[in-house]
Amino acid sequence: MADQVESTSGEVSGNASNFVNRPFRVKLRGSVLVLVRLPNKRDIQAKFHQLSTSGGVIHLEKPLEEKLEVELIFHIREATIRSKAQMLFPMWATQGWMQPFRFKDLSDTSREALGATLKTFIGEAVQSAAGGR
Repeated sequence: MADQVESTSGEVSGNASNFVNRPFRVKLRGSVLVLVRLPNKRDIQAKFHQLSTSGGVIHLEKPLEEKLEVELIFHIREATIRSKAQMLFPMWATQGWMQPFRFKDLSDTSREALGATLKTFIGEAVQSAAGGR
């Protein structure tokens, strides 16, 4: 799975004094499934395209309404994460929709576990790119 992971970090806008402090993101490209629980208690399955400790992007068959609050439930390595999230504006993709979201109530414990797990993906990708040394 490590060969499917890319990471990006905060970006600089304007000059160096305007640094945007944004959590690093990992591109999972569909390798991690997520259960999206809608307000009416209906569940739909999706896949993470990108994930960070503040939110991410999921790949869906049909888009959800912008600003809809849902519950996301997913298992990534040893961590099981359950958190409310707000859906953002969806974007059409060649096979379905990419829909960004932001976590609304991710606990500190879950945030730390998710951050540590995402860092292991980055470490594996770096090691794989370096030829497994």
